[in-house]
Amino acid sequence: MAIDPSLVDWSRAQFALTALYHWIFVPLTLGLTFIVAIMETIYYKTGDEWWKKTTRFWMGLLAINFAIGLATGIIMEFEFGTNWSNYSWIVGDIFGAPLAIEGIMAFFMESTFFAVMFFGWDRVSKKMHLLSTWLVAVGSNLSALWILVANGWMQHPVGMRFNPDTARNEMVDFWAVLFNPNAYSKFLHTISSGYVLAALFVISVSAWYLLKKRDVQFAKRSIVVAASFGLLASLYMVTTGDESAHQVAEHQPMKLAAMEGLYQGKKDAPLELGILNPDKKPGDGKEAFALKVDIPYLLSFLSYHRLDSFVPGIEDLLYGNPKEGIVSVKEKMVKGEAAVAALRAYKEAIKSGNMARAKAAREAFEKNSAFLGYGYLKSPEQAVPPVATTFYAFHVMVGLGFWFVVLFIAVLYLSMTGTLAKHRGLLIAALWSLPLGYLAQEMGWVTAEVGRQPWAIQDMLPVGMATSHIAASNVMITFWMFAILFTALLIAEVKIMTKQIAIGPEGGH
Repeated sequence: MAIDPSLVDWSRAQFALTALYHWIFVPLTLGLTFIVAIMETIYYKTGDEWWKKTTRFWMGLLAINFAIGLATGIIMEFEFGTNWSNYSWIVGDIFGAPLAIEGIMAFFMESTFFAVMFFGWDRVSKKMHLLSTWLVAVGSNLSALWILVANGWMQHPVGMRFNPDTARNEMVDFWAVLFNPNAYSKFLHTISSGYVLAALFVISVSAWYLLKKRDVQFAKRSIVVAASFGLLASLYMVTTGDESAHQVAEHQPMKLAAMEGLYQGKKDAPLELGILNPDKKPGDGKEAFALKVDIPYLLSFLSYHRLDSFVPGIEDLLYGNPKEGIVSVKEKMVKGEAAVAALRAYKEAIKSGNMARAKAAREAFEKNSAFLGYGYLKSPEQAVPPVATTFYAFHVMVGLGFWFVVLFIAVLYLSMTGTLAKHRGLLIAALWSLPLGYLAQEMGWVTAEVGRQPWAIQDMLPVGMATSHIAASNVMITFWMFAILFTALLIAEVKIMTKQIAIGPEGGH
């Protein structure tokens, strides 16, 4: 089957555009719902109207973000049918289940109680309103759970079997899909990063008030709540990030090698930090780094939790390493091509009614079915993701993550000692850490998705085989339409939020 490369590129670009814009809004919702719920709980316990005013201010900003983020999420789900119909057909039986549960259970709960939370202050009891606020927080995070279960399955497909009669993957074990180690480690890391971003948002806005010397009590109390929440979330984020990286090492070693710029596998592998050699190609014998610093044994320990473990590099995975039991991509392609040929022969035998031939073809297919996806690669080098993009995205994300831990500790300590307002430099750093938080979020998704290229489903379905049969020009037109729409939505959100922030908690209520 002929594949239009421009169609694949534009389809990928459009989905990446939608996902990256969508992820500007989602993490703030995930974390800010809990911060608002904590603040309202303080109001419920103390009866202090000042905390009610504080809760309503942050709730107003949450509502703006929630409403605008909704549009990008809906469009992204529709793109599975419009641009990725082959993908939807082949894996829809598995991938569709968590998305359906997300829509039925989580999204409706989130949306229903959001109306009560936002409009019900004087219409329901304090207890009911507090319950609604917590259910919105839980519902939004449940939405993330089911989306990330689906995404985790794409990274590490489990709990299914390929049916050659329908050419579809069918679910055989829902619980294996739900409790996929890749899925829950990705979920925990993702939501904790959302909590960090929300804490940065509250601290950044509050720092602006302190710099302007207005709404000082509001800003100081908000910072204490956000910094406490953010510190706990950031420490947990580091822990879940370690587990997520371990899952990548176990199930996506090529992604790990790209994340670390590791071309030649090593035992007792050091963690190498530095600048990549832009001219480096697999197998050319050139150094991977133009400039680097080594931390002995750390990569082996972080990858497999043993100091002496062997960490395969790009060249080991690409060309094979018999000593470590690693099969080359070329060998996998040979088996994959045999699986593709056997599947085609099986279909033809069934159509002609030759059941003996169909049985033999099916047996040949089952023998090599684990490598089916490799049968569609044109060259072994296609199995290597963009190394520089993956490497730098990963290290920017990690570096910023540790900066946020330091920031939360400093802000919380100075807040508790009552001297934060005197440290103008730290307030400015806190203010400008918000865009760094968004950068870290986006780099996390770039690492996860670019790092597993060329696969739509890891080792099973290349992105080139997952697209719809439509004209590339159609996707190109909608790409620019969505780019304009999403940019307009983002500008609208920033304008509305900054206007509301400028009004402040006293003017808002």
